[in-house]
Amino acid sequence: MARVDSPVKIGTKTAKNRITMAPTDKFDWTDDSGVVTERSVRHYAARAEHGAGLICVEATCVAKDARLSPTQIGLWDDAQIEGHKKLADAVHAYGALVIPQLHYGGYGTHPACGPRRGPSVTEWRDGMAAEMTVEEIHKAVLQFRDAAVRAKKAGYDGVQMHACHNYVINNFASALNKRTDEYGGNAEGRARFGCEVIRAVRDACGEDFIISMRASGFDPTEEEAQEICGYYVEAGCDYLQISCGFEDPKNFPHDPSLPYNSICAMGVHMHEKFRGIVPVSTVNGIRTPELARYLIENDLVDTVDIACGLLADPALSEAILYGTPYEKCRGCLRCRYGPVKNHFCPAAKARGVEE
Repeated sequence: MARVDSPVKIGTKTAKNRITMAPTDKFDWTDDSGVVTERSVRHYAARAEHGAGLICVEATCVAKDARLSPTQIGLWDDAQIEGHKKLADAVHAYGALVIPQLHYGGYGTHPACGPRRGPSVTEWRDGMAAEMTVEEIHKAVLQFRDAAVRAKKAGYDGVQMHACHNYVINNFASALNKRTDEYGGNAEGRARFGCEVIRAVRDACGEDFIISMRASGFDPTEEEAQEICGYYVEAGCDYLQISCGFEDPKNFPHDPSLPYNSICAMGVHMHEKFRGIVPVSTVNGIRTPELARYLIENDLVDTVDIACGLLADPALSEAILYGTPYEKCRGCLRCRYGPVKNHFCPAAKARGVEE
């Protein structure tokens, strides 16, 4: 039986425990430059200081015209490396691994930043999204690669690709992909873009560099999502961090009597598929020490990604590891990621901190 405080190997590196901080965006903490600020450095360092074994930095855009907010941090320019180096150094000082989540907006691109584009022409929210040409696909692959190279120069332990939700890698993997060329059709074709990103990053950054995919466990079906993740692993992915995508999580086959929700169940199911092949994490609704321990000690996943609970109180990690007191997340979702200013968390306020 694994324990939450036991180390876990991810690629060639080892996280000191099974607690990981999930990426949660803070769009109002930088400006159009996309440079990491001291506020972000303090934010992530605090979660490492209190014991998280791996920190995943929020969505970090690889192309300025593919942001989901005009104030999103990035790695599209060498001028952004220094801020990320400060962040990586601050987290490493507490013995945690740290990886940024590399992101390209795709259909989710903010219209003030650039055109919405993805695998196919589609109606999206208040307008239309364009189909990417093969040349644009190849350019995007290189933008992911170049951002990963900058991440390595900044001292990160690896990168996570944002391959779920409504962003470009999952745009290709999902049923919204109507292409008839090599980037569409069956699961292998729809996974091709993500696989090319993985291979490009591996070739540029080497083996001693974590490549994680935060992939959907249910796009367009559970079976195809697992098949697509299989292609990612074959391409060189070290770590599957599972979340949801376009399909409604309420439709995912899940026993409601279990102590975790349907999104969390996607990671549990994916772990069963890839047990012993690559480590798998799950996310969503993991806000108590009891649930975190349950998922690890029952061998349901290899790591637990925690978002709201660690935003409410970084000491949640210590509570999971040692049973110490912490300020419980209220579940109000006022910390919800998105282009919202003045994030407010009642639990954080209760402990005298506002972020």
